[in-house]
Amino acid sequence: MVSAAELEKMQARQQYRNLWHVDLMSSIGADTPYCCFAFCCGPCASYLLRKRALYNDMSRYTCCAGYLPCSGRCGESSCPEFCLCTEVFCCFANSVASTRFLLQDEFNIQTTKCDNCIIGFMFCLGQVACIFSCIACLVGSQDLSDAAQCLNCLSDSVYCTVCACMQTQHKIELDKRDGKFGSQPVMSVPPPVQQMSRDQDLPPQQAAAGYPPPPSQAPAYPPPSQQAPPVYPPPSQLALSYPPPQ
Repeated sequence: MVSAAELEKMQARQQYRNLWHVDLMSSIGADTPYCCFAFCCGPCASYLLRKRALYNDMSRYTCCAGYLPCSGRCGESSCPEFCLCTEVFCCFANSVASTRFLLQDEFNIQTTKCDNCIIGFMFCLGQVACIFSCIACLVGSQDLSDAAQCLNCLSDSVYCTVCACMQTQHKIELDKRDGKFGSQPVMSVPPPVQQMSRDQDLPPQQAAAGYPPPPSQAPAYPPPSQQAPPVYPPPSQLALSYPPPQ
């Protein structure tokens, strides 16, 4: 059962305004060598991308990026590299999705409708292949068994292709974050607890370190000549206020 916090996160992602630098359809042409690498060795690409998404600081690592109930309960703090290796090989799909959610939450990135259709088609094809396999086992028909094998091969091919494109999309987004497209990097240090989004306006360059700017003019004090003298009685009046000596 999905918790209230997870539902809140899912609803918050629907309000994100930024887009991926490239969509899934364009990721193959955007970085073909890396897409081939992610297709041939998906777990290795997932390991490198997660570590890079954490700014190469493995002390920040949590299993599945904190999005699953097992997160924080697997002893990640004692050996984060080993836990990440176990995650990408044993829970490859979750590792790719967790890195995706991590980048989306950090940079307020939404998933386009086209990307959602591709991911949804991948899941639906896998479910259909599983149903055909179950029916073929129950009926015992050779024709259904052959059809189920074809569907399984097609589902696995689509799954590996979509995951490779997705990881290429993540890699290009990290390249954009690190300023590898000729612009200044968006974030050169890990974000604090309260993260800033990309589209947030920078503060005006008025003062450094939050100090107020110097005053443009002197305080509005009256000049010395206009200051009123203290209201004291003159010395002659002070002398008359005492009785004369006998």
